[in-house]
Amino acid sequence: MPFALITGASKGIGKAIAERLAARGYDLLLVARSADLLEKVSAEIQTSTKRNCQWLALDLSGSQSAEAVYDWCNKNQFSISVLVNNAGYGLSGHFEKYSPREHEEMLQVNIITLTKLTCLFLPGLLKKPAGYILNIGSTASYQAVPMLTAYAASKAYVLSFSRGLYQELKKTNVSVTCVCPGPTDTNFVNRAQVGAKGLKTAERFNMTAQTVAEMAVESLFRRRPEVITGGLNKLSAFFAWLLPKTVVEGVAKKLYD
Repeated sequence: MPFALITGASKGIGKAIAERLAARGYDLLLVARSADLLEKVSAEIQTSTKRNCQWLALDLSGSQSAEAVYDWCNKNQFSISVLVNNAGYGLSGHFEKYSPREHEEMLQVNIITLTKLTCLFLPGLLKKPAGYILNIGSTASYQAVPMLTAYAASKAYVLSFSRGLYQELKKTNVSVTCVCPGPTDTNFVNRAQVGAKGLKTAERFNMTAQTVAEMAVESLFRRRPEVITGGLNKLSAFFAWLLPKTVVEGVAKKLYD
């Protein structure tokens, strides 16, 4: 059985997607920063599903991290038919609060590594009877979000990149899906250092990582180009499109300021 490669797979949505794909009969390649968590998750999935589950501990903010993942797969002759670009994180607060290096590392994970992994693995996916690319965007893909400025911009890139590539590959055996979750019960808010008001708002919209993963995997195999998870999140994205940008951005700023 060909492998599914999932980045950011040690917890949250990435872990839940890995579990769903294993349940569908896929062997797994898990990539994330924490070796301890990856070892634990890999053992759990192998025990519960009997699927082959390999892992690589790697910080995807490194400039050559995509090449390292690709070389690892080639060295071990892992044949990949599903690529899940899930790894990503945000930085909350005033833009100048963070150093240029901190912004660079976030954009490296959210944009550059995602793009390079797609570029490196696409030729192999095109040789498969069926190939799948799943990119994780965000409801922040649909608007500017003050206090999450660079993060929202990076997720707008992920959505635009995914839709463009979907059209390019429409007549091939490879499909591209971008799933855009809203607030999800993961470690995102802690790493992003989201404040009390943002946390309170997120609690009203929170979905579980398992629910998001189920919708993501289902959409992937249905070859849907774009999916927003949850009715409230769809409504939020609609109003972000309908209302004047200054109004939408002003409301968002109050949530995270």
